Amino acid sequence: MNAASQLAPYRLDGKVAVVTGGARGIGRAAAVALAGAGAAIALIDRDAASAEATARAITGAISGNGSGAAVSAHAADVGDEAALERAFATVVQHYGGVDILVNSAGIGLRHPAVDLPLEDWNKVVAVNLTGVFLSSRIAARSMISRGGGAIVNLASIMAFSGGGIYPNVSYQATKGAVLNMTRALAVEWAQSGIRVNAVAPTWVRTDLTAALLDQPGVIEQIAALTPLRRLATPEEVAHAILFLASPAAAMITGHTLPVDGGFLAQ
Repeated sequence: MNAASQLAPYRLDGKVAVVTGGARGIGRAAAVALAGAGAAIALIDRDAASAEATARAITGAISGNGSGAAVSAHAADVGDEAALERAFATVVQHYGGVDILVNSAGIGLRHPAVDLPLEDWNKVVAVNLTGVFLSSRIAARSMISRGGGAIVNLASIMAFSGGGIYPNVSYQATKGAVLNMTRALAVEWAQSGIRVNAVAPTWVRTDLTAALLDQPGVIEQIAALTPLRRLATPEEVAHAILFLASPAAAMITGHTLPVDGGFLAQ
């Protein structure tokens, strides 16, 4: 068996993948990985300019590898149902449907629980939880009409842990909810051929964590809590997303895969 046939289950040629929060960080890395595997990519992000720039960058990067995959950018806040419906409608009109969804859009607003403004709590819930539900529901309608699909959610090691380095109850609560939403949707949509899984990354240097990780001693503290003694890269998380989105994971659904350097094994 040659190398190409061994890698065939990881190919996504002819598939259409939507990546929310795709302009930067893990979302961008996931879009690059999926495009490299042959999928057409639709980036959904509230930052239209950054999404357009990322789409151009991915197009330039894959143009030399012969994949020929198309990449487009669509402006929408995942917490805005009407805007999200419009963005997905444009994707379906342009590409014909949706086969893969990566729910990468997320925010974190860190406060001690006793000082957490309700407005900030609601903002985190709207993006990290409601946004995942809305995107999944809309995408599933297209996937059902196409005979199936794959959804990969971004959970977190904080879906399993109460933290401890700093207070972040809204993030931990929403990521825990994403973990169980993943299970619930996997069970509900299994007979429609839709697999729903999640990845649970450890700390990753992205725009979301930059201010935190730049504080003196924080990276060292995280490394001390992680058996592999380092942070993850966006690309390492993206590789796990690619696996779960691909036919190679055809018998995997309702699962959350930690990408955590051993944090949860302790």
